[in-house]
Amino acid sequence: MNSRVKIKGRLASYFNAPIKLGIFLCLVNLLIYFIHWPSGIVLSIFIVIYLAIVISLYLNNRTLILNELVSFATEYGQVQSRLLKELDLPYAVLDDTGRVIWTNTAFDRAIGRDNVHRRPINSIFPSLTKDTLPTTEDSVKLLIDYESSNYRVEMKRISLDEITDDSDVMEATGYDGALIALYLFDETAVRLAIQEVDDQSIVIGFIYMDNYEEAMDSVEDVRRSLLTALIDRKVNKYISSIDGICSKIEKDKYLILLRKKALRQLQEGHFDLLGDVKTVNIGNEMAITLSIGVGLDGLSYAQNYEFARNAIDLALGRGGDQAVVKMPDNIIYYGGKTQQIEKSTRVKARVKAQAMKEILYSRDKVFIMGHRLGDIDCVGAGIGIYRIARTLNKEAHIVLNDVSASLQPIVDTFRNNPAYPEDMFYTSQTAIEKVTDNSALVVVDVNRPSITECPELLRLCRSIIVLDHHRQGSEVIENATLSYVEAYASSACEMVSEILQYIGENIKIRQEEADAMYAGIVIDTDNFQNKTGVRTFEAAAFLRRNGTDVARVRKLFRENADEYKARADAVSQAEIYRGTYAISVCPGEGLPSPTVVGAQAANELLNIKGVRGSFVLTEYQNQIFVSARSIDEVNVQIIMEKLGGGGHMNIAGCQLRDVTLAEAIGILKHTIDTMIEDGEL
Repeated sequence: MNSRVKIKGRLASYFNAPIKLGIFLCLVNLLIYFIHWPSGIVLSIFIVIYLAIVISLYLNNRTLILNELVSFATEYGQVQSRLLKELDLPYAVLDDTGRVIWTNTAFDRAIGRDNVHRRPINSIFPSLTKDTLPTTEDSVKLLIDYESSNYRVEMKRISLDEITDDSDVMEATGYDGALIALYLFDETAVRLAIQEVDDQSIVIGFIYMDNYEEAMDSVEDVRRSLLTALIDRKVNKYISSIDGICSKIEKDKYLILLRKKALRQLQEGHFDLLGDVKTVNIGNEMAITLSIGVGLDGLSYAQNYEFARNAIDLALGRGGDQAVVKMPDNIIYYGGKTQQIEKSTRVKARVKAQAMKEILYSRDKVFIMGHRLGDIDCVGAGIGIYRIARTLNKEAHIVLNDVSASLQPIVDTFRNNPAYPEDMFYTSQTAIEKVTDNSALVVVDVNRPSITECPELLRLCRSIIVLDHHRQGSEVIENATLSYVEAYASSACEMVSEILQYIGENIKIRQEEADAMYAGIVIDTDNFQNKTGVRTFEAAAFLRRNGTDVARVRKLFRENADEYKARADAVSQAEIYRGTYAISVCPGEGLPSPTVVGAQAANELLNIKGVRGSFVLTEYQNQIFVSARSIDEVNVQIIMEKLGGGGHMNIAGCQLRDVTLAEAIGILKHTIDTMIEDGEL
């Protein structure tokens, strides 16, 4: 074995030095022979004796020296191994496949077992899969949980080739294997301390009564104070039960302060105060509903307060009767299962109309746009805003890219009319080229920037007005100068019709414009059958007085035989899922507007007894469009929001990309199942 072991490095140089010195003396001796040969003979005798002694020592002591080196290395390795074995830090060595080669005592103690040799590391820590092992020299850091402890894992890859390169006594080539050093750092106490601090952090929130005035009007005068006292008692008791503070700041508003740990209790109970407060009845015809907005995880108390204000605004904008929890990077919704009560007063519409008039007065151009794949309500509302802008002597343009078959008759009414300019409708590209610093942008029938007809205009226009009747989601147009979002309105055309009545006395609506807005109301209300209130009929009456012809509008909605058959097929092939949800597919081949047919089929499915919600999926433009409808028992908006969409409680939709129809149906069913299990439906 010794003959196969080589000494190298400085140690080899040290042992070879006497022989090299002997060779050097021989050369010196040769030189002396030329100078003085008697002296050369004497030196030769000395060199022979020197070499004999050196060679004798080298040959006789080589084995002894190598044995001493091996013994020292063994003892040194044993000491080093003992130190690693008894190291308080849990430490293990893995091969490059993730199998355990060696562990120290602390590691065995941490995992509670001592026989893990050659076992895969993921059999001990399931999260440490082969994909998480380091493949480069950079260390990998992960957080894992094991039983009741929390660890920070650090793994570093060590190449065996590097080990032999650095060795002074061994060499090996042609092997590309590696070892992985694994360290466990116990952070259980640190995480508990961090969690405790986080649990004690302050959460700020607001509680608003949605329909305070209406509820008070529905009860006798002598009982109003009692109704208020009962509501106050329920709210205060609810917040006090979780060690929170509740202060009434107005007759229908509360400010609440609580710990983050207490908020989790409210979330686990899905804010049951929302349902509990509806049980208060002392003769009032209308139950009180609440909206709750909570802000947390801000960098300061002021930021939490701002989050809470945004959350309560969002809850009210979505129709009330719900709780919204806002964090820096997420928004969570609870409740929202009650239809919002229509406001009988139109004071807000008058105030918004005057504010809009002042904004448009100060601008040179007005651009109007709705959502992508605009429908009749979207374009009808845009035409109403166009009339307002023209009455104020402002240049106005409607941004519209794609015109569906159902929308074509309305658009042709204006494009082929000499009373209207040829540039009444702009494409997105033209609008971007024509926009100026002094242009105003009016967004109708949508409040999500990502699905507007031309999102770039939101960045280019300084003055933005938003008019919409859809419930707000987490994505909103934040830089709006004026925002008028009313979730109880039946349609955007209804809102614009009200505004038209307050813009000015000299405004004259043309017959074509009245037809377009009336058509928008008819479509969004399904012929005044869905989400229709007193103000809806008042808006329709206003348009009727301005020249709307009901028969003419009805002719605009007539469909061809293929569309009628496609809708009938979608209804006939519907699957009744879980006994109450109708799910079907609309065949869109050959149809000019398959998404419209799908929406109509969803409405038809609600006529089936026992159906609480209907969903029709339509494949169009490499996407799956989902039209969701309900009457009053199911909030389809929260279902569609789970899939990235939105809308109203009774009318909603979404778009799914990169999935097939079968996969989309599976996703929809899984969402419904999950929401039922979580108590959201």
